[in-house]
Amino acid sequence: MRDKNILVTGGAGFIGSHLCEELLKENRVICVDNLSTGDCRNVEHLMGNKNFKFIEHDVSKPLELREKIDLIFHMASPASPVDYQKLPIETMMVNSFGTYNMLNLAKKKKSRFLLASTSEVYGDPEEHPQKESYWGHVNPTGPRSCYDESKRFAEALVLSYSKTYGIDVRIARIFNTYGPRMRKNDGRAVPNFVTQALNNEPVTVYGDGKQTRSFCYISDMVEGLIKLMGSDVKVPVNLGNPSEMNILEVAERVKKMTNSDSEIVFRDLPKDDPVRRKPNIEKAKKEIVWEPKIMFEEGLEKTIEWFEKEV
Repeated sequence: MRDKNILVTGGAGFIGSHLCEELLKENRVICVDNLSTGDCRNVEHLMGNKNFKFIEHDVSKPLELREKIDLIFHMASPASPVDYQKLPIETMMVNSFGTYNMLNLAKKKKSRFLLASTSEVYGDPEEHPQKESYWGHVNPTGPRSCYDESKRFAEALVLSYSKTYGIDVRIARIFNTYGPRMRKNDGRAVPNFVTQALNNEPVTVYGDGKQTRSFCYISDMVEGLIKLMGSDVKVPVNLGNPSEMNILEVAERVKKMTNSDSEIVFRDLPKDDPVRRKPNIEKAKKEIVWEPKIMFEEGLEKTIEWFEKEV
């Protein structure tokens, strides 16, 4: 993928900023973000590049651009439970009206469009590991529904636009991703544990810690997104690391790698928090020739190094 004009919504966020950085190596990038959960510091080092443009804008409102746009990565949305439960309406708007507006822009500009969807469309899954064919087990009125259901709606809208208008679309179902530039108050396991451990504060584990997640390092995720955009796959594809571990194990590894004296404390598990989460990535391996390369310890070491400068 080179010499393209690329729009990245949510480009000042965690995944979005790493995506902008990688794409900018051989392309021109327009980064759009309303900074509700993104941060200008994430793209500060890109600002002097003549092929990079930053626009502060909420894509829940239409966006007018003069430039030709070849590709649209629609990454905008709060993505952690802390954020989307604090901003439930905004989350639903960016995943509904925001997706609608970006699809209309793709239609007008004849752009290829990629939706950053989520493993949360599977809810608290009854199938394990989760394949793309699984319809999910989601509480439509629960505390996570503003995110789960708006992403499910976004997928349906993207495929409806493709069918109705012939827009060239891709859908990435992103599983847990971690790495530098996560916010220390993000609320998800890795930044929580690392921040608490570095400060020698109690490391907070929700539930009994036996619930599982599968963590994908940011560079692997960015590679997967770019490969998916460059492929011919027009149906949802899981992107994530199938190496599954329980949350208590993650907390213990973080403590060990930070040489922390923190104690591990347990709190009640939030309502509808998934008990198990692991992607089946056979479609990604076969269709876009992608699978993660970075082992958890290697990625965690890089993440801790970054947080040591931030905390």
